[in-house]
Amino acid sequence: MKKCVLLFSAVLLFLAKTNAQVEIIVPESSKNTSKNSSLKLVFPDMPGWNVLKEGQKLEFEVKAIGGTGSRYVYSLNQGRIPGINFDSLGHFSWTPSYDIVDRLDKTRTVQLQFEVTNEKEERASQVIDFIVEHVNRPPIVGELKPFYVRFNTTNTYRIEPSAIKDEDNDPVVFIPIPNSMPQGAKLSEQGEFTWKPSTTQFRQLQNKPITLEFYVEDQPAKARTKGQFQIEVTQQDIPPSIQMFPSQSKFVHNEDATINLKFQLTDENGESDIASFSFISDNPNVPSTALVKNTPSQYEFIWRPGYDFVKDPLDTLTFSITFYVVDKSNKGDDRKVTFSIVNTVNEVEKDQKLYNEYRSSLVKAWDLMEQLKEAERDLKKKYNRARKGKKGRSLTNASLGAMTGVAPVVVEEAATSKKITTVGGTMVMTIGTLEATEVLGRNTKDLIERLNYIMEKRNELQTKGDIFARKYALKSARRRGNSVEFLKDVDDFVAVMNLKGLVALELDAGWQNKQKPTNENISKTFKDFSGEN
Repeated sequence: MKKCVLLFSAVLLFLAKTNAQVEIIVPESSKNTSKNSSLKLVFPDMPGWNVLKEGQKLEFEVKAIGGTGSRYVYSLNQGRIPGINFDSLGHFSWTPSYDIVDRLDKTRTVQLQFEVTNEKEERASQVIDFIVEHVNRPPIVGELKPFYVRFNTTNTYRIEPSAIKDEDNDPVVFIPIPNSMPQGAKLSEQGEFTWKPSTTQFRQLQNKPITLEFYVEDQPAKARTKGQFQIEVTQQDIPPSIQMFPSQSKFVHNEDATINLKFQLTDENGESDIASFSFISDNPNVPSTALVKNTPSQYEFIWRPGYDFVKDPLDTLTFSITFYVVDKSNKGDDRKVTFSIVNTVNEVEKDQKLYNEYRSSLVKAWDLMEQLKEAERDLKKKYNRARKGKKGRSLTNASLGAMTGVAPVVVEEAATSKKITTVGGTMVMTIGTLEATEVLGRNTKDLIERLNYIMEKRNELQTKGDIFARKYALKSARRRGNSVEFLKDVDDFVAVMNLKGLVALELDAGWQNKQKPTNENISKTFKDFSGEN
């Protein structure tokens, strides 16, 4: 008998060890399964990969990792501009045009929102900032008119500004080529050529005109282009003049837009003969400091009318500015320009208001999600207590059909989950703990209905909150269509948070969230939330 017992014990010990070995393997497989991370996008990790120059081609592949699927489809949701190519396989290609960045700004940030989905309908998105740097282009020199000189006098020639073009609108200076310059001649940085030919030089010039070469150099990049003009004999005398770029006479600008005009002053007697250059405005709110002197013969008019320049209820304010130049002999020239400034909405202020609407809606949703989580935990505790029962509960005055308990007595039986109740000394009833809860406590069906409603509301709020956060993560999306669609979606999203069963759920109206509505906390609930305006 003892041998049988020992043999049986050995078999049990062997089986226990075998089971223990199996239990070690199972968690290992579970551990491998848990390594599956959520779906996300992967971009190049080299420093400065998202910084490019105008005219420079940028190519890269967007990859995706994580998720439960294996087939990915890529797309560009928001921010696309002409010239950007991005296919469903994740290949990105873009060559920014030379006019995408203004010379005064130097750089421009382009926001693009990439998204990936797989066959399991999982999706992930990410906003990438591309920084485009301005690329300088050398000036272009057109055909110049001939320069006619007189004998025994200092002749002055102004290189025509209209023949010089800089595609980046950079200021330019003129650089002489020593081997091309006649003896005694000078070429200023402003393109003013002066020369008093000697008798020999004048006679040679009568027989053979001179082709004078020079460089045009833009500032501050100092890119050069070679130009030339003919020098011949003449008696012509040209008065001073004003060249303006752009040369149009009427301009229409929005408030807060930068107005930039360039002026080149020409005086055949030399730039030293220029006495003054200024302007007279019909509107006293145009500051005199808007006219900036680069050189004695080169000026710029740089002015930005603020958002309060055009007073309500006016839509447009039109006025004229007369620019004039006077030389030392009181001869001069003038250019009259008409400006129309359009009353414009403050885009910065508008963007901030739209972002506040975006964030406050998600803060309200996040706050309600936290309250629903807390209510769900509380209901689960109540349901578990109702299911298990509470020992020692007194079943007093329980109405069972048409019978009324009189002086009830509760007797506990050891090692049982039931109570023996004596009513009037004549009838004995056995009531299970769950039945007692149905009779005296809260109805368990009510608890389950409330719990299901909370879970349903949480899932709905999570889904619509994720869609709302992703759809309007960029300011361009909130601006689209004069923001009509955005504001409608805000109203629809807020309407989801109106609980029809608020009283039945017994949510505390004075409930205070213990966590602060920081961008980090909101992002934990709605992963596509944008914390930047």
